Amino acid sequence: MIWLKIRRVAWSGLLNFFRSPVISSASIITLTITLFMGGSLYLSAAFFRASIQELQNKVDISVSFKQDATEKSVLEVQKSLKLLPEVREVIYSSRAQELADFRERNKDNSLELQLLDELGNPFGARLNIRAVDPTHYESITKFLNNQSGGGELIDKISFKRDIVERLVNLVRTARQIGFAVVLILIFISLVVTFNTISLAIYNSREEISLMKLVGASPNYIRGPFLMEGVISGAISALLALGLLYPGTLWLRDLTASVYGGFNLASYFLSHFATLLALLLASGIILGVLASFMATRQHLKP
Repeated sequence: MIWLKIRRVAWSGLLNFFRSPVISSASIITLTITLFMGGSLYLSAAFFRASIQELQNKVDISVSFKQDATEKSVLEVQKSLKLLPEVREVIYSSRAQELADFRERNKDNSLELQLLDELGNPFGARLNIRAVDPTHYESITKFLNNQSGGGELIDKISFKRDIVERLVNLVRTARQIGFAVVLILIFISLVVTFNTISLAIYNSREEISLMKLVGASPNYIRGPFLMEGVISGAISALLALGLLYPGTLWLRDLTASVYGGFNLASYFLSHFATLLALLLASGIILGVLASFMATRQHLKP
């Protein structure tokens, strides 16, 4: 009996959906635009994360040790740094490596190389430290100052403080803007879809009144409209997904040359199942929620 009612409700919703093509199309267009914007935000967030990660890889703490600091003591500092949860990577460069790198950078400057031959190796060992998060650089710097034993080992600690602060502010602002945009899109979609479905309910007011007179329950009357919301949400999700892929292809050449060559089209294909599930779930939930709100408003006794 229950399955029979479900089949009747689903079939009635399907008929109502195709019986009012203008209203159904308006609902689909609204949801498609919303889901397209939501999918664009999802892909933009992925691109932004990759860009931020690339920027983070370019920002590190450079620790120069004194010339008389032994390799053993420098490696001990490196080991203690690796134990910190804030540290992602510590790269060790010996005195000899620092000298070789300097010679490579100045291979066309014969005067610099001549002076270097006269002075010998003036460089100390170096550690380059990358943090898990840009906000951790301050605490790592404090740890190094304490670790150095009052300057016995470390000659200089440097990192681009202004770039780190801008990076932190950029991450924070992007998260806030993304959250606000998602909320605005959800609100607009609900309002427009609510009004569209309200119009459909208004056009069916005589049928609804008749169903009330014969004793149909509110849930039975509401069912076909909820089914319409499911259909609209599912179709809108597929349309939005279909529109997103050409967009990623168009942007592929632009994004491929930025921040290490992040390929948005490849990311789309590799995360296709996740994006499809996300858009389907979002579309169906928005369609059903708008339908429920509209029917609740119009089915009050």
